[in-house]
Amino acid sequence: MGDVFDDLAAEFEHLDGVLAGLDAAAWAAPSAAGGWTVADVVIHLAQTNELAIASAAGESAAFARDDGLTVDEAADRLVAAQRGTSPEELLARWRDGAREALAAIRACPPGTRLPWVASSLSPRTLATTRIAEHWAHALDITVPLALPYPDTARLRHIAWLGHRTLPYALAAAGERAGPVRCELTGPDGDLWEFGDPAAGSVIRGEAGEFCRVGARRLPAAESKLAAEGPHAAIALRHLRNYAL
Repeated sequence: MGDVFDDLAAEFEHLDGVLAGLDAAAWAAPSAAGGWTVADVVIHLAQTNELAIASAAGESAAFARDDGLTVDEAADRLVAAQRGTSPEELLARWRDGAREALAAIRACPPGTRLPWVASSLSPRTLATTRIAEHWAHALDITVPLALPYPDTARLRHIAWLGHRTLPYALAAAGERAGPVRCELTGPDGDLWEFGDPAAGSVIRGEAGEFCRVGARRLPAAESKLAAEGPHAAIALRHLRNYAL
């Protein structure tokens, strides 16, 4: 895989190119994230970049949330509390946070553990989650607006994350499954392999579809991914690229 920090910078730049071209009507348009406008999605991305900055600074209290709220419910409440900013101010806020978050995470020494939602992550893994979140929410913006956002080799980070966190996803769903490997075709036609080659279960198909299933932007049953072996179908059903 490419350097994750350089690829996070590239993902920011990719999305920036989209946001910079939006007019006021587009900012106010519904996104594919239920109940959120395009502006709401960018508020959320700005907020989570600011959380990444706080995490790198050791401010674990930034992740406190009311008991009983899911991650999605907490995020929705935070977004609702900060609506009303102009598109120009919101874009500047997101840009500042993206730049500062990348610098803060990149500067963390090896061995650092950063608090993040339900656990702690290495700086490289946190950077990977930022790629995954920005990519998924970029789709929430661009798909309803019929704007291009082509898949890139940066999806390899997201596919790795989805495979790596399968045990977490299954445990969160109260399910169990044995080892599953993935054989995915990247946007450039190269083969990406994750997991034990000897695993008796395998998920095969396009990396873009695999990542969309993990981001819950594509139902597994509507994808062309092949799930072979005793554990692949259940793993695919619960695949996710983000924390609950």
